[in-house]
Amino acid sequence: MATLETPVPAGMPVLGSMFDLRRAPLDTYLRARRDHGDVVRFVAGPPGLRAELYAVFSAEGAQRVLAGDAADFRKDNVFYGELRQTFGNGLLTSQDDDYLRQRRALQPLFTKRRVEGYAAAVTTEIAAVADRWRAASGTVHDVAHEMREFALRAIARILFGTDIDAAVPAIERDLPILSDYVTRRGFSPVNVPRNWPTAANRRAAAAGAELYDICDTVIARRRAERSNGPAAAGAAAPGDDLVTLLTRAEGTSADSLDGAELRDQVLIFLLAGHETTAVSLTFALHLLGLHQEEQRLARAEVESVLGDRVPTAADAERLVRVTRVLKEAMRLFPAAPAIGRRAVADVEIGGHRIPAGADVIVVPWVTHRHPGYWGDDPERFDSDRFLPDAEAARPRYAWFPFGGGPRACIGQHLSLLESVLALAVVLREFEVTSLDESVPLAAGITLRAEGPVRCRLSRIPGRQGG
Repeated sequence: MATLETPVPAGMPVLGSMFDLRRAPLDTYLRARRDHGDVVRFVAGPPGLRAELYAVFSAEGAQRVLAGDAADFRKDNVFYGELRQTFGNGLLTSQDDDYLRQRRALQPLFTKRRVEGYAAAVTTEIAAVADRWRAASGTVHDVAHEMREFALRAIARILFGTDIDAAVPAIERDLPILSDYVTRRGFSPVNVPRNWPTAANRRAAAAGAELYDICDTVIARRRAERSNGPAAAGAAAPGDDLVTLLTRAEGTSADSLDGAELRDQVLIFLLAGHETTAVSLTFALHLLGLHQEEQRLARAEVESVLGDRVPTAADAERLVRVTRVLKEAMRLFPAAPAIGRRAVADVEIGGHRIPAGADVIVVPWVTHRHPGYWGDDPERFDSDRFLPDAEAARPRYAWFPFGGGPRACIGQHLSLLESVLALAVVLREFEVTSLDESVPLAAGITLRAEGPVRCRLSRIPGRQGG
């Protein structure tokens, strides 16, 4: 059967789609699917520096790239190369035998029992946020900033235990520097060498060195606690934070991580482990602040399930409407709006040939709005889209905010647990009112708001809190 000619959006003379992809990639992808279909070839850049990018928008195509033909689509593109050089060869960036060994080593830390054990770290941190907001009821907050800070402190507590207060300010300062650095270099046709003394290179090197030092310090402390006991180490008794668990496993099997890999995993968990949760919570609050009836129904469920108790992991399974709200927020605002790969073999998707060596993206931002799966009004917020019967009726990859296939996010259950428990605490305590109908967005390593996401947070009448 003959393959179809893959359509190419016109873009600008000479430069093609370069400026569209740089200035407004999300709108450019949506427009391409609407005008040209489910597989599109973008051409961008001047002659001599021209790049091609195949975009796959269908659920069936996403499943082929991420799962069915995953071996033919590797993390060999420029973006992952920059990410690997900046954050190391951790689970997000490693491949082949390294990836399989790391995944086996880390999987025991993300079992259902282990993940449920991290709930106390989440509720400790969201309680501190609620305390601050309670003292300033009716104040307008930038919930994007608030949820980034909460999610970072929660994942830092899960990783480091109580050793977070000194670390978090530096992490908050350094991660955005490195994320912006990777994004700029990952999507630039030409980059200067990293060892050239440019301002951007020096700033990124300093931020990376500080983050490495933080991770190395905590890892060394946990090793000392393991070897000599907490008294000799001069520290509190070691607990079940992830770094402790990882150091306990060192040398116990062929799958154990070496020292450099352990640090790389911690860095990746800091980056990916807080951004997904932060994005999900930010936009769940923004959307509930625009849809008061959805908010009222979710709050009623929280009050029925929790009463005045501190929520536990077991409660998350009973907070079904809150979970649906979060899933719908993740549909409309997926933390990873586009996922890149490089084809290493010729593959046919939707009748279109994608050649070996081509850069390929699947685009949750577009697939999550595809009218073939979400109806004639896919931009409408409606948590009932995630009722069991509705979910079962859709293709598996109509919704894939955590990726999929053999490289699906190892922390997806932890992220959803964090988000459900945190949103439940906020809804029980506060009425949320969004001040802005829409929020300008940027797409880097993850989706982010370009400005504040303003919500007024007012205490629920009759709630005592504290």
